Amino acid sequence: MSDGKPFAVSDDSFEADVLQSDVPVLVDFWAPWCAPCRMIAPAVEELAVEYDGQVKFAKMNTDENPIKAGLLGIRGIPTLIMFKGGQEADRVVGAVPKNILNDLIQKVIA
Repeated sequence: MSDGKPFAVSDDSFEADVLQSDVPVLVDFWAPWCAPCRMIAPAVEELAVEYDGQVKFAKMNTDENPIKAGLLGIRGIPTLIMFKGGQEADRVVGAVPKNILNDLIQKVIA
């Protein structure tokens, strides 16, 4: 499913793709009009390659999928949430540097 690239997830596929995943999943909640979302996209894509096989990387367009974003209390984007074992493990809000995202991932997979 991943092949080292972030994949799109929707309100309908979230349960199967994220919550029932056998490996941790980092979900990038974003929207096409969001400049900070575009700023962090390259870092997310690089991390998807670096952690291929250990962590899945998903992107959820909050304009097209407002239900799950609302249920998760997402108020600003980009918001990146790390899920492990069907539960939220950690989250960061805003265009953070790659090393911050890497630290988030390391804490969860350690």
